[in-house]
Amino acid sequence: MENMRRLLPSAASLIIFEAAGRHQNFTRAAAELGMSQAAVSYAVRSLEDQLGVSLFHRVHRAVELTEAGERFHADVSVGLARIQKSAEDIRAKGRETNVTLAASTAFASMWMLPRLNRLREDLPEIDLRIQTGVRDLDLDEEPIPLGIRGGDPAQWPRYHAALLADEVITAVATPAYVEAHGMPKKPADLLRHSLIHLEEPVRRACDWTEWFASAGLAYPAQGKRLAINDYVLVIQAVLAGEGIALGWDHLIAGQVRSGALVPVAGHVLRTGQAFYVVWPRSRELNSQAGRIRDWLLKEGARDRADDVAGRDDGQRATASR
Repeated sequence: MENMRRLLPSAASLIIFEAAGRHQNFTRAAAELGMSQAAVSYAVRSLEDQLGVSLFHRVHRAVELTEAGERFHADVSVGLARIQKSAEDIRAKGRETNVTLAASTAFASMWMLPRLNRLREDLPEIDLRIQTGVRDLDLDEEPIPLGIRGGDPAQWPRYHAALLADEVITAVATPAYVEAHGMPKKPADLLRHSLIHLEEPVRRACDWTEWFASAGLAYPAQGKRLAINDYVLVIQAVLAGEGIALGWDHLIAGQVRSGALVPVAGHVLRTGQAFYVVWPRSRELNSQAGRIRDWLLKEGARDRADDVAGRDDGQRATASR
């Protein structure tokens, strides 16, 4: 097979030929390209010699494409236009400052919003747009580079997935609720309290039945029951003193640290599932989206390290007693 570099004309000669054929005039082509008329004429002649065919009829003070020249010019024009468009798209992606992240309302308001100041400090030149929804968006079908998903990455073969947070679930209440109703010291104690339920409309979420089962108890679904279909509102109800709810640690960690919420009942459910940053395998992330992804993963790693340190401190405090 002939060497492609030797077979194909140079890009420079094709660009000159395209301009000369479009203007049907070597002088105007030279003016557009910022070169001399003689240089255009020489480049066209060299191209004709390489192809072994005349591309222009030369007449007094004018040129016209030959039949072969017209066919070749049409193909060259289309090819160069496509290359130009592709190069412009790549440059535009490299310059994009807007990055969209698809996530649940709970993640956006409880994990992302408290970190926005740090994001602006770390990546001041990038504008993050958060798109929330009740279901996970198909990033392959949407012009969205990044998403947050909970579950098993094996179920998302069309996506890359990187660990953000393990799924760890604890029962939580407010200090005022505990003071008024007593501290539940074990899971069985919760059966005497008002439990707030999350009923997700689309995404599957762990419920009280599963949480109690992980503690070796059957949960009798009876008595007064408050059910809410939005996790942000579930936590708002807890903060309002309406009862006790399940708390996903990566979402409520800040409120636990501040003392607004307190873990109760002494039981933690580690489901073995996790939450991930995902992005489609079908296209490359641009540099800005890649930096947002890396920032999210760094934040997740910091949270996991803090969680391990907190557990170690708790174990040391217990041993000292």
